[in-house]
Amino acid sequence: MRGIVFLFGLLFSTSVLAQFHDPVKWSMTQQKVGGNEFEISFTADIEEGWNVYSQYLESEDGPIPTSFNYDEGDHFELVGKNVEEGFKKEGHDEVFDMNLVKFYKKVTFTQRLKILDASKPVKGYLEFMTCDDERCLPPAEKEFEFLFDLGASNEGGAPEGELASADLASEQQEAETVIPSEEATEVEPVNQIPSGLIEPVKWNLRIDPAEDGQYTLIFEAKMEEGWSIYSQHTEDNGPIPTEFDFDEGDHYEVVGEVEEKGKKKEGPDPIFDGVNVIKYVNSPVLFSQKVKVTDPAESITGYFMFMACDDKMCLPPEEVPFSFNIAKNQVVIRNEIPLAEGDTPAAKSGFKDVYNTSVPNVEAPLGQCGESQERSANLWNIFILGLAAGFIALLTPCVFPMIPLTVSFFTKGSENRRKGITNAILYGFFIFLIYILLSVPFHVMDSVNSDILSQISTNVALNLFFFAIFLFFAFSFFGYYEIALPSSWSNRSSSAESAGGLIGIFFMALTLALVSFSCTGPILGTLLVGAVTADGGAMQLTAGMGGFGLALALPFGLFAAFPGWMNSLPKSGGWLNTVKVVLGFIELALAFKFLSNADLVQRWGLLKIEPFLIIWILIAIAMALYLFGFIKFPHDSPGRQTSPVKTGLGLASLGIAVYLAFGFQYNKGIGSYQPLTVLSGLAPPVCYSWIYPCDCPQGLTCFKDYAEGMAYARKVNKPVMIDFTGYACVNCRKMEEHVWPRSQVYNYLKDDYVLISLYVDDKKLLPEKEQVMVERVTGETRRLRNYGHKWANFQEYFGANSQPYYVLLTPEGKPLNAPVGYTPDPEEYAQFLECGLTTFKRISER
Repeated sequence: MRGIVFLFGLLFSTSVLAQFHDPVKWSMTQQKVGGNEFEISFTADIEEGWNVYSQYLESEDGPIPTSFNYDEGDHFELVGKNVEEGFKKEGHDEVFDMNLVKFYKKVTFTQRLKILDASKPVKGYLEFMTCDDERCLPPAEKEFEFLFDLGASNEGGAPEGELASADLASEQQEAETVIPSEEATEVEPVNQIPSGLIEPVKWNLRIDPAEDGQYTLIFEAKMEEGWSIYSQHTEDNGPIPTEFDFDEGDHYEVVGEVEEKGKKKEGPDPIFDGVNVIKYVNSPVLFSQKVKVTDPAESITGYFMFMACDDKMCLPPEEVPFSFNIAKNQVVIRNEIPLAEGDTPAAKSGFKDVYNTSVPNVEAPLGQCGESQERSANLWNIFILGLAAGFIALLTPCVFPMIPLTVSFFTKGSENRRKGITNAILYGFFIFLIYILLSVPFHVMDSVNSDILSQISTNVALNLFFFAIFLFFAFSFFGYYEIALPSSWSNRSSSAESAGGLIGIFFMALTLALVSFSCTGPILGTLLVGAVTADGGAMQLTAGMGGFGLALALPFGLFAAFPGWMNSLPKSGGWLNTVKVVLGFIELALAFKFLSNADLVQRWGLLKIEPFLIIWILIAIAMALYLFGFIKFPHDSPGRQTSPVKTGLGLASLGIAVYLAFGFQYNKGIGSYQPLTVLSGLAPPVCYSWIYPCDCPQGLTCFKDYAEGMAYARKVNKPVMIDFTGYACVNCRKMEEHVWPRSQVYNYLKDDYVLISLYVDDKKLLPEKEQVMVERVTGETRRLRNYGHKWANFQEYFGANSQPYYVLLTPEGKPLNAPVGYTPDPEEYAQFLECGLTTFKRISER
């Protein structure tokens, strides 16, 4: 029953991909009540509209009750029951349709303990579930740890340092924690995260004492589920590895290198186009550095840097300063490291000092149009693609002749016409079902490893494999060999047809699927690759297979119901082989698309835009020559004649070649070739060129410094689009290569906006005078060392820290409308740009 409730919570939970949502904040206190007895209290501060549940519910059929679980030990005893006090509401709950006791606003749970051995901490975890009126978040666990001083007085609570020793992942704690004990020092500096910002990695730091003046400094990372950080030893050209930088000093020396320990995963990473990486996928991950200390009173300082990714995006690398003081047993993390002698707090720079603009008010844009909306995956496009592929497969020699034969079998071999039509419709339904079932294994793979379909689309080796397999398909269609499944499969299926009834009809459908594989196999392969290389995973493949199966099934049901229609069908003949050969040319062209993918990832420079276009032009010309009768393939009839249809298709092929040739047209406005809209996502980007390489995406004019871009915008009086991007951002490249070239988008970016691209992972160091300490939007402080730090910190003030992220501003820096992130739909992205431009024109006319 608890499993059902947990599922219920998951189904009603909100996504944390684009926004961190934590409606319950926990804090803890302890108080001595006399002798060796203490009271420990757990207080939940609950956001408006949310609630948590009592420990004492009448049934297990509802939500997860709040519970407190203590690690076993003989050093303490529980005294009485846990007492709960707060804003209570009892009665019928619509979410769970039962009577419940729940708390809102604030509740405190208090447990009395008898401490028998104060040298050992009391550890455990609390579990709770939180819901509002519409949904529930999954049950969460929060670990805690208490240390007790039997000599403490009864007045007041425990010192703040002792309270902060509890390990609460969502608790807002001071970044500086002092625990005067011999136990390891631990701190978890988690600040309140503004809406839209993502902080999936929490760090704990502690000091483990050793012998002979040596200590071990521990850096422990805890990641949210689905997020990873990367090893210090991961491969170049991919994610930013975790690294540790210790400031030099005479008071200590490092012993050996930083060691790392955790659950490791090594192999191609789809986020980085198949680059081999070493990443840690489960918490905790421990990094440890041994140090030999000669002066424990002086702090050991430095910073560590890490990058966090899930299966869809990466956050910009974050640099985190730290300080260990051995004598005080003190750890400082994230917040400003203690100032050196002679420094003053005035060294911290304000937002306007760094960015020469006021803090943006993204909550009150000048226009209210173009609000970003949550999008669901659209499966209709892939379904229509499958439907089209199925109709093409109907025209192949393996399938087309079967239509009149099979329909006649059902209509003439049945007891009556009604029975024949029913059997034919069942036959079509089973064809549809068989192709749906072919996608089931991919759902299994997707559930076992959610990365597997993404790896198919981005892995270099797999793209090279697709290149080879599409060449294989193409020459099969040309007639040089046949692709066939083992004959024993079709023989067994055919023998099962004699079973009669539904089973016999099913095996008739299966036999058609097997014997027609030599024609449908390459088309299915193309559909398979097209589906799994699109966002949406295995459901894309099911939609595509469903469309393919439906197209194959429709003729059998329709022609059985309306047999007169079959008289209008063309007779089988050499034209069926022509269809196969034309498909072969299409397969050949698509093969070079996958070779281009691998070339783009590895930057080999083999298949830049020029050779790619030349190859496709030659394929289009070769297809035209074949249709005109100048080229023949093995299965073509000796006396093959041209026809008006073939001539028309041949002229269309020449038209395609001419259109592709326009891809070599130089566009002075962008300083490179004219992008071909139809080839968006198929051909390499025009800037990937031997002759006309360009610095900005699609040859647009862009600025890579905010101040320069804004100054130019004021000069020409145009609105600004800030493009928060990254060199390692795959979705950024998808937007630049697939969405920006579309005419409805490109014209806005070229003519109406000043484009400022800010790279949040730019490692180029800032000038020394600009490497200042600044306050983050979270309230912490950080030092800006490079341009990536500067722009990543800037982006946080717009309410997000993932890329790509697009912000439209006036030349004075005021937001025009709500910013958007990854928007693969060109129409929706164009509406976003149009909204900002309309708002700018409206306020300019005042």
